This record gives sequence, C-alpha cells and structure tokens, in this order.
Amino acid sequence: MPMNKLLQSAVWILIAILGAAAVGGIALNRGESINALWFITAALCIYALAYRFYAAWIAATVLMVDDTRATPAERLENGHDFIPTNRWVVFGHHFAAIAGPGPLVGPTLAAQFGFLPGTLWILFGSVLGGCVQDMVTLFLSTRRDGKSLGQMARDELGALGGSAALIGTFTIMVILIAVLGLVVVNAMKHSPWATYTVGATIPIAMVVGTYMRHFRPGQVLEATTLGVIFLLLAVVGGGWVDNNPSLRGYFDHEGLTLAWCIMAYGLAAAVMPVWLLLAPRDYLSTFMKLGTISLLAVAILFLHPDIKMPAITPFIDGTGPIFGGKLFPFVFITIACGAISGFHALIASGTTPKLLANERDIRMIGYGGMLLESFVAIMAMIAATVLDPGVFFAINSPAGIVGAEAADAVAKISSWGFPVSVAQMQTLAQQMGEATLFARTGGAPSLAVGMASIFGSLFGEGLLALWYHFAIMFEAIFILTTLDAGTRVGRFMLQDMLGNIWPKMADTSWTPSVVITSSIVVACWGYFLYIGVIDPNGGVNILWPLFGIANQMLAAIALSVATGILVKSGKLKYAWVTGLPLTWLIIITGTASYEKITSSDIRVGFFAAANDLSSKLEAGTLPAAKSAIAPQLIFNLHFDAYLTLFFVSLLALIVLDMLRVCTLYLLGKTVKPLSEAPHSPSRLQEDWVRD
Repeated sequence: MPMNKLLQSAVWILIAILGAAAVGGIALNRGESINALWFITAALCIYALAYRFYAAWIAATVLMVDDTRATPAERLENGHDFIPTNRWVVFGHHFAAIAGPGPLVGPTLAAQFGFLPGTLWILFGSVLGGCVQDMVTLFLSTRRDGKSLGQMARDELGALGGSAALIGTFTIMVILIAVLGLVVVNAMKHSPWATYTVGATIPIAMVVGTYMRHFRPGQVLEATTLGVIFLLLAVVGGGWVDNNPSLRGYFDHEGLTLAWCIMAYGLAAAVMPVWLLLAPRDYLSTFMKLGTISLLAVAILFLHPDIKMPAITPFIDGTGPIFGGKLFPFVFITIACGAISGFHALIASGTTPKLLANERDIRMIGYGGMLLESFVAIMAMIAATVLDPGVFFAINSPAGIVGAEAADAVAKISSWGFPVSVAQMQTLAQQMGEATLFARTGGAPSLAVGMASIFGSLFGEGLLALWYHFAIMFEAIFILTTLDAGTRVGRFMLQDMLGNIWPKMADTSWTPSVVITSSIVVACWGYFLYIGVIDPNGGVNILWPLFGIANQMLAAIALSVATGILVKSGKLKYAWVTGLPLTWLIIITGTASYEKITSSDIRVGFFAAANDLSSKLEAGTLPAAKSAIAPQLIFNLHFDAYLTLFFVSLLALIVLDMLRVCTLYLLGKTVKPLSEAPHSPSRLQEDWVRD
C-alpha cells in the first residue's frame, strides 16, 4: 500500500478512536462535570467519518450520482426558478432554508431530560436519518425535473398514496410556516435592532443578486465580500438604531404590523426571480448564522466551560416542568431539525433542485448541509446546559407549574434539587437588560442567555446585554430564511397539485400561475398567523402542539417515497438506507400520536386536557378569566386531537401504498414506471460550475 494511503488510513483511524472516546466520555459520565469540548470533539469526528465514508458510499453506490448528466436547472433554465447557480450559493441558500428554529430551540427544550438523550439523538439521528433523507430527496427530485415531494409520491406510487402525500405535505407545510411566522413576529416585536437588521437584509440581498446576475456574473467572491460587509454594517446599524431615540420608533412595532410585513415579504420571495431575492438573501444569512455559531465554537474552545446540567434528570418519567411526556418518544419529537426534519424534504424537493448545476454537489449540499445544521443543534445544547440547572428551569418553566411569584418559583425549582435564588435571577436579568427572566418559556430566551454568557465570559461581562439582544435578533434571521423558502416551496407544491387538473398551472414560468398559487399559499399560512397574533388562543396558537409530530410525520412521508423509488429502481438490497430511519420515525410518531390522543395525563393527552377543562368549567372552579376562554381552549384541544388522527391516517395510507407498490414490483406485477427524466449530457463548462 502506498505511503499516502497508509497515512490517510491512520488519520481516519485516529479520528474514529477520538470520536469513540468523546462519545464514550459523554455517555458514561455520571455525577462528575464534563467539559463542553467533548461535545464539539464528538460531533466533528462523527460528522467527518459519516461524510467521508457513509455519504460517499450512498452517493456512489446507492444513488449512482452522475456528474455528466444535465440537471433540471440546466435543461429547464427559465431565468426565474430554474437557474444553474454556483454551488456555494446553493449550499448557502439550502442551509439557510432548512436551518429554522428547530436546531436552536428543540435542543434547548429537550435539555429538561438532561444533556445525554438529546445529544446522542442529534449526533446519530442526523448522520443516519436526517442527512440521508435530505440527500436522497434532493437526488430524487433532481432526477425528476425538480418535482415536489407530494408530486413525486403521486407519480411513483399512484393516485391513492400520491394524493394522500400531496394533501399531507401541503397541510403540514402550512402549519410549519405559520408556526415559524409567529416565532419571527415574537422575536421582532418591540425589538428595533432585530427589525432593522432583518429588514436591511432584503435590499442587501437584491443588490448582491443583481451584482452576480448582471454586473459581474460568476464573480461570487466579489459579491460575497460586498454582501458580508453590508450585512455586518446592518448588524451594527441595528444596535445604533436601537439606542437612537429619534430613529427607534420607526422600527418599534406591534405584532400585527410585523405579521403583515412578513406576509408581504413571503409573497415577494415566492413571486420574484429566485436570483434576485431568495437565493442571495438566504446565502448571506448563512454567513450570519455560521459566523455566530463559529464564534460560539471558538469561545467554547478558549473557555472550555463545564456542562452543569446532569446527564439524566428525574424528568425522564414525564413530570418535566417545561413540557409533559416521557423521554420516549418526546425527546425525538422535540428535537427535529437537529436530527431529522420533514421540512428539509420540502426544500430538497422545492427550490434547491431547481438551482443545482451539477449532481456531484448533491452530497455536499444535501448531506453536508444537514451535518452543519446538526452542529448548530450541538452548539444550542451546549449553550443551554452550561447554565446552572436552576437558572435554566427558572427561565423555561411556566408560571402555572412553578408559581407566579419569584419566591414560589425558586422554592419549587430548588426542591427539585436545582438550587436557584431570587437575587441570582434578578442580577442575571439586569445583566441581560431585561426586567425579569422568570417564565420566559419557548426556549429562545434561555438559549440567548446561554450564548450571551459564553460570549460575555470571553469578551467581557459588560457586554452581556448586547450579546443577549444580538442572540435574539440572530434567532429571528435564522427563522425568517426558512419561512421565505417554505413559501416558495409551497407555491411549487400547489402548482404541482393544480397541474394534475390543469397542466398549464404546473408551468413555473407562467406568471398567472406563479401569482395565483403564491397568493393562495401566503393566504393559507397568513390567516393562521393573523388570528394567532390578535388572539392568543386562536389561529396558529391552536397548531403549536402539532408542530413536532407533524414535522416528523413529514419526514416519514419523504422516506416512504424514497424507499419505494429505491425498490422500484431494482435496489432492494440498499432499501435499508431509507427503510431503517423510516421504521424508527413510524415508531416514534405513532407512539407520540397515540399518547397525545389516549393519555390520561392532562399535560400530554388532548382529550384528557379537554375533559379536565370541561369538568372544571361545569363545576365553576375555574378563575373568571380562564372561564371566559375555556370553551375556545376545549375546541382547540379537540381540533388538535382530530388533526393528529388525520395525519396518522394519511401516513399509514402512504406507507401501506408504498409497501403495496414494492410488493407488486418484487412479484413481477405491473406498477407505475419510474418517472425519472431521460439522461441528457451536461453542456455547462466545468470551470463555470466549479467557480
């Protein structure tokens, strides 16, 4: 064996040993503090091994990626949706689109079980499930003219399972975007810094897009440098505006105003040419995201803080204060985007395949993009667990669980074995520039506190308030890039659906179809957002409890379609690549749905909570304020229960139809032919593609 081969083998063996030691140290730790460096080491080693070997094997052997084959972006180029784009721009757009609140908030909330369960799920769920789903879906859509997930299901499985997939994916997508929209509104509400910076990214993106398209085509480095400079100025300018009394009022808005602005932006992102707004904005947002996460990683390397949260907490039995439910299955539902997320399949079968210039980049964009998001989730887990557990639970526990008064809350939390004091929380709130940090539920505030604490330790505690508000603004940018891409993907999905009735509607170049379908999609999620903003018990607030389960069901739909196509392609021996994560998702979503419907625990079961409220309302034991809204809350709980049943039924129908098609194929019976587009050689110049 040549010396360089021996050296490479030795390096990879060392990486494997180091990764195994890091994972072992995290998993076997009991009672002693563990350093955050082990988390970063474990993640980087596992990601490197998975990308180098598992992803490469899937791309070469299972998918048989062909870099000489023309992609839809080349064959169907129309200057609007299908545009061959530099791979780094596509990577930036794809990562920004998939990396929403999930990798930030999910691990933070799941830390109530301890650091170990969530960390292991993030590491191994991503490399074996999430990355595989994203890469395979991107490949399959690229081979099918950039078709949406639901349309691929209809083309490959047939009318029954395909129609169920079309309805299921579109409905779930509306729920996910509406929830994301409310998160963005809450993050920007009365935050001039966040509003100014997020708003500034829109004209900056249009300048960069125009620069790359018309002034200096192909000069990505120049455009990137220009965009990053403007972006940094926008961040600094946001802080300046926030502290300027004469300008602050222009960017200090109520939730409803911001909701209308977000709807208008979503419509523009769906209608305008992808090169002008969506792709460059998401690409530039990636620099903000990766820059912040990289800075956080560097701070951890310098400070090597200890993890203060125990590996396992007593709350694995379902008595957790942040949310109800046992460790299994709810840790796998709470952490979605950091491990596996169905929303990614919508992006991988929506905007990304229409921009991909070469199939060779599918591994980097699909598998690599998800690895990067998983690393973000690891950073979020570290930021949450380096906080004192008492502080963590004081921030994230609802007042209804620990008490409305600060003294009651600290007494309750301290009784769990996680000591915290009122003075400690008051001092922390003052440092962060907040009136109080008690009961700031949702995960985002505690994540911002954790990030600010790490940055403050490195750069000086006098800047804690600055870092805290920067983290809040950072989360808003993170989420909005998912909302805009999701809206455009929703437009593609609706065009595919209506195209089955009127083929002209499936033409992404036909302006009436673009405008009509985009308006319908925005109206769908915008309605739930609008009602949710004006009514804390209506609209999107009804759908919040379905977010995690619906997202994981969407991933199961994507893996069902992928498994069926692999079998129909004569690759039965490789079907386990998607079949195993599919089986796991069916188990966890099925179990979670069963518990949400049948559990007698009012913090878990929809019907149990509705019945409890009904009995208290009839007995007259509810406070007057709660009595007034109880009928609506009861309706919401019943609505969520029946919608969960609906989604479970759709998933079962799709999986059974996939198994039917696979069985017929293996028995030699007639099935729908593969819908893969014919091979067409690429004519793009290699130096342009590799620019």
